[in-house]
Amino acid sequence: MLKSCSIGNKTVDLVLIACLICTTMVSDPRRATAGDSDSKSLIYCDIHQGPCTKELAGMRVTLDILPKPVTAMKDLKFLVALSGEKKNTTPYIDLAMPGMNMGPNRVELRPVKDNVFEGQGIIVRCPSGRRTWKATVTLPEVGKVEFLFDVVY
Repeated sequence: MLKSCSIGNKTVDLVLIACLICTTMVSDPRRATAGDSDSKSLIYCDIHQGPCTKELAGMRVTLDILPKPVTAMKDLKFLVALSGEKKNTTPYIDLAMPGMNMGPNRVELRPVKDNVFEGQGIIVRCPSGRRTWKATVTLPEVGKVEFLFDVVY
């Protein structure tokens, strides 16, 4: 049995309203999910167009992923460049889906030149069909920055 409500002189099925709300929330990849504990710190990153940058502790942290388009289930090169105040630490990246436990997926980075680090990793394909991922770049003893982006299936 469908539940209905009246809006003015029209009757609307509540199931239809719920579907419309869910579709609106899922269709905008820039929105963080309610299950994400720190959704305000997320920024949308169009990683297919180029690198993304965020500030952390007096420096700029730039993330890039190659090759483009960034595709799930393929070997990817992750690049992190730091500019500003130099820190004596090697960053690493944790990959996850906002609001969903996907298990550990860490990309260990190694220095390739002054303040540039790279590593190899794979972004898995989510059985739910969701394509929005979060890369958390951690600089030990300094802090973390998060980048939210979509992948291609």
